[in-house]
Amino acid sequence: MAANQKVAVITGASQGMGAELVKAYRNLNYFVVANSRSIGASSDDGVLVVPGDIGDRSVAERVIAQGVARFGRIDTLINNAGIFIAKPFTQYTVEDFSALISTNLAGFFHVSQFAIAEMEKKNYGHVVNITTSLLKHANSNVPSVLASLTKGGVDAATRSLAIEYAKRGIRFNAVAPGIIKTPMHPAQTHAALAGLHPVNRMGEMSDIVDAVLFLEKAGFVTGETLHVDGGQSAGH
Repeated sequence: MAANQKVAVITGASQGMGAELVKAYRNLNYFVVANSRSIGASSDDGVLVVPGDIGDRSVAERVIAQGVARFGRIDTLINNAGIFIAKPFTQYTVEDFSALISTNLAGFFHVSQFAIAEMEKKNYGHVVNITTSLLKHANSNVPSVLASLTKGGVDAATRSLAIEYAKRGIRFNAVAPGIIKTPMHPAQTHAALAGLHPVNRMGEMSDIVDAVLFLEKAGFVTGETLHVDGGQSAGH
């Protein structure tokens, strides 16, 4: 393995945006450490698959440790793993609450700690957190307070960490998607979901990939939340 080749860690990498991000970083000639609860083996020697629940601290530690053992360094972390459950507030269950706290908050906390510890060794790195555009425009048609509670915490932490590590060469940014055309949205729902965006279309997974890669290359940008939401955060 090339000692100077960069390494990206991507959580929630088994499908959808995560899988597309794996491809994108490989196309940039990064080695990739790919994590998800259930993720198949890769035939690409440049992709290290580490399965497991990122909300489990031992899994998060293993993701980073195995990445360093295999590739020698960690340059980028994409906190893409996330759970979204839309329900009226009083209908959320304790199980819903625990699941979102585990993946959206604990998963972010654990893997970011281990990744940043590696980045500190060379005063260089970049963390991108995938949040949600709903943080800036609550919608009565999509009651989702647990997403706001958990992803909102990650959004705030993005700015806090950006300032804490500004002089250490480690950047922190977030991407806040609108509704993206992924396997989780059946085709028959697309027309209605498109209408929730001022541009009258759903986002494509490539829109999120492009945003993440822009931030990857934008060395003077830190503490930023980039809304990729077809104008939702601007108004309706």
